[in-house]
Amino acid sequence: MRSPRLAALELRRFGRGRLPRAALAALLLLPLLYGALYLWSFWDPYGRLDRIPVALVNDDEGATADGKRLAAGDQITDKLLQSKTFDWHEVSAEEADKGVEDGTYYLSLRMPSDFSRRIASSAGESPETGALQVRTNDANNYIVGQISRTVFSEVRRAASANASRGFLDRIFISFSGLHDETAKAAKGASDLKDGIGKAEKGSKDLADGLKDAKKGSGKLAGGIVKLNKGAGDLETGSRQVADGTQILADKVNGVAADVRPFLKDNGKTIGDTARLVADSSKTVRDNLDLLVKAAPTAAAAAHTAADDLTAVHRTRCEEQPVPDPTVCPPLKRAVTAADDVVAVADDVNALVKNQNGDLKKLRTQLTTLEKQAKDLAARSPHLDEDLEAAVKKVNALNTGAHKVAKGAGRLHTGLGTAKTGAADLNTGVGKLKKGADSLDKGMVRLSDGSTTLAKGLGDGVDKIPDYRKKDRDARTEVMADPVRLASQSLHSAPNYGTGFAPYFIPLSLWVGAMVAYMLIQPLSRRALAAGAPAWRIALAGWLPVAGIGLLQTAALMSVLHWGPGLDMAHTAGTLGFLALVTCCFAAIVQWLNACFGAAGRILVLALLMLQLTSAGGTYPVQTSPGFFNAIHPYLPMSYVVEGLRRLITGGGLGPVWQGCAVLVAFTAGALALTALSARRKQMWTLERLHPELSL
Repeated sequence: MRSPRLAALELRRFGRGRLPRAALAALLLLPLLYGALYLWSFWDPYGRLDRIPVALVNDDEGATADGKRLAAGDQITDKLLQSKTFDWHEVSAEEADKGVEDGTYYLSLRMPSDFSRRIASSAGESPETGALQVRTNDANNYIVGQISRTVFSEVRRAASANASRGFLDRIFISFSGLHDETAKAAKGASDLKDGIGKAEKGSKDLADGLKDAKKGSGKLAGGIVKLNKGAGDLETGSRQVADGTQILADKVNGVAADVRPFLKDNGKTIGDTARLVADSSKTVRDNLDLLVKAAPTAAAAAHTAADDLTAVHRTRCEEQPVPDPTVCPPLKRAVTAADDVVAVADDVNALVKNQNGDLKKLRTQLTTLEKQAKDLAARSPHLDEDLEAAVKKVNALNTGAHKVAKGAGRLHTGLGTAKTGAADLNTGVGKLKKGADSLDKGMVRLSDGSTTLAKGLGDGVDKIPDYRKKDRDARTEVMADPVRLASQSLHSAPNYGTGFAPYFIPLSLWVGAMVAYMLIQPLSRRALAAGAPAWRIALAGWLPVAGIGLLQTAALMSVLHWGPGLDMAHTAGTLGFLALVTCCFAAIVQWLNACFGAAGRILVLALLMLQLTSAGGTYPVQTSPGFFNAIHPYLPMSYVVEGLRRLITGGGLGPVWQGCAVLVAFTAGALALTALSARRKQMWTLERLHPELSL
């Protein structure tokens, strides 16, 4: 009997009653439970996020920036409510926390009270970052937390870009202000250059003048040293004069007190005496001429008389044998007296001869004395009054001398201070001269620097941009969001379900084949008993399940296309590829059941788990542990998933052809192994008659 007839006989068993027919119908629809219903359940979850209740808390108190009111929290709240991203519920912070905890809300978004203030601080001296506070609860739903992070990242980026626009706009406005102010600074620098040129000349004149001043201050210091020494001598001398005048005043005052009554009572006597002195002075002056004339004659007469007396004394007292005692002694005394007179006469004569000049002075002095005596005689009635006036003048002289001494002391003290000050002045002028020299050098450098500054500011004015509103808006837009994601998805899947269809469709077909072999024998017992060829037995057991699989595939793809709306880039190719997949899966499941019996059903389930975890249907297989990366190339579902992605969403068909080759190889191999198992099954044993495990 041929294999198709054997397969038809196997299927004919399902038409003998209601329950077998119902089982066959359920078998045909079983992949829909795994494929259509499962994909349908989360076909487009991101398109229904507006059904997820989320708490929105706006505690922002607003702020003022550049005189304008900023309410960033209100702006974000309005945009979120309009966006319908989630099912927003504007509540208080307490209600939000309670709702996230008990599951009323899946998560909460809160704008704190200082949100606007922190954003506005970007224009101040201490900029701060505004923080949007998100609270999730994975105990409610883990995936919602993951979705919210993506959504709120976009919200944060938009809020940051909005804040950046205002900040950058102020920067560009500042550029315009900086341009204008720099232009003013350039003009000021030019004026500064001219002023510094004048100041440079003045600093040079100052340095030269201080050089002369240094010389003068040195001379001044030396002169004040000498003056100070002279002032010291003056102070000492003036004190001595004051002491002398004090003594004179004391004596004059003491004498005057005694003399004044005498002068007042004896004025006439003093006058007479003075006139007597005047007359005597005149007589003496007149007799001086007589003395000059009589002196030689008197000297000669004195010599003659002395010689005569000497001769008499010799004759009478020396030559006589007996001198006369009564005459000789007196005579001897007369001789002695005569000698004395001779000596005086000689002296007078010698005085007259030798001191004639002194006599002339004496004559002049006598004339003066005569005149003064006459004057005294004339003033004698008023001597007491003259004495009183003289005493006053002496006292005034004494007072003045003391004032001079005191002033000389102050002068000496002041000159001592001036001496120190002059020394300090000389030192200070020296330092000032040194500083003036440094100033002159610095002014030269400053002049050069101001020239460079003026030139640099002039050049800088042209380099600083002067943005107008249109330019500011364009640049602000770019700089607020300088890097945009120019996303270009090649062969993009329109929704979540389409992206996961290549993963769940083969899953459902594998489950369909697995359940089908729970109802259909992998090897026909009649064929085994009849001794049919092993390959025919293998084909007879494979064809019914493969046929059912094709019907399952047709039903599944029809529902997915007309139900959720699965669109395929290559519809015919997808259907043909899935037909090959169904045949391959049926062959593998048949072999496992035929070879291992009841244990084969467990192996079918285990192989399904290995393929699901290593096929890379959800996350890239590279993100899985090393074990799954190792078995990935050796399992058919890895190639099925990759081929279906290209057939459904588009792209190069290389992986499709590779998958076809792999599936054909697995199908042929599985059928060959099934035929080998069929040959072995034609020999009955006690284990087959009484199996240890039966399912």
